[in-house]
Amino acid sequence: MLREPGTEAGTTGMFAVPRAGCAGAASAGEGTGLPGAGYTASMHATAGSRVIPANHYLRSRWRNGRGWTREICAAGASEGQWDWRLSIADIEQAGPYSAFPGTTREQVLLQGEGLRLQFPDGRTGDLRPPYGRIRFDGGEPPQAVPDARVEVFNLIWRPLAVEVDLWHRPLVGPMLFFADTDSRWALHLLAGQARFEGGALPPLAQGDTAVLDESARRRFLLDGGGELLAIRIRPCGTGGAGSPVASGD
Repeated sequence: MLREPGTEAGTTGMFAVPRAGCAGAASAGEGTGLPGAGYTASMHATAGSRVIPANHYLRSRWRNGRGWTREICAAGASEGQWDWRLSIADIEQAGPYSAFPGTTREQVLLQGEGLRLQFPDGRTGDLRPPYGRIRFDGGEPPQAVPDARVEVFNLIWRPLAVEVDLWHRPLVGPMLFFADTDSRWALHLLAGQARFEGGALPPLAQGDTAVLDESARRRFLLDGGGELLAIRIRPCGTGGAGSPVASGD
């Protein structure tokens, strides 16, 4: 039996971010230890469906020496620009995030005892295990205060260009995803292992990411056990309610 669950509220410390109207993407400045507008590695306007193994992520040291970034992928509509980007941050010491004007960010705690974000207006957000989450305006960078070393999954996008939804889901049996020009998916396997039906893509191990990027509507069935982050990226203005992820039992 297939069912279609709706969006879920399990978000820790979610801050409301106004939805902007659709237009050309605004530019963002270069971040601390994170590639900025000129970043081109692993960036494609469309690159086709693929699996990116965890050991292929590009690792770079932050300029302030307080952490590392492992770049997963980025996609943009023009040379040298990205509309959305996925990475993992290894935060070793307290320090400020960089400003990315015109963007929205969402972070998920992957490892560690917790992370507190202190915003310029006095707000705070706490990410606690397991998989605490927060969404915030990339133009209002917080001070990050980790409880010792932490790892966070980092999703950043330009809301004038794309609309993004993120779900944390258990993977128990098959899950269906439909990809086309109006819906790309990024699936980050938090734990366990998974395979695509019919060998449509290579299998996923813990920490790997699959990008489902198709020019015509295509069905992907993912089966396995564990937990994943399912991220849907759509061109701004395409809309749509709820989650199109269907799980079988």
